[in-house]
Amino acid sequence: MRTGAPWADLPERFGKSNSVCRRFRRLAQKGVWEAVFEALKAPDLQWVMLDSTVVRAHQHAAGQKKATRQPSAWAAAGAG
Repeated sequence: MRTGAPWADLPERFGKSNSVCRRFRRLAQKGVWEAVFEALKAPDLQWVMLDSTVVRAHQHAAGQKKATRQPSAWAAAGAG
């Protein structure tokens, strides 16, 4: 399973992907992200999570034709 976006896919205005990754790690090691989450946390919530999840279907999941429903014997008898 893959989550998030690759560092290389960030816009150029953020700088080189390696620099962005190192900056993110330094902020994480200093506890900056925990402080941000703590500041954003609502008083009645215990956890606040930001999530960007990509879920892909199996390669064979797309393309199968949907089955058409055949009328039941009861429906056919009632129509005739």
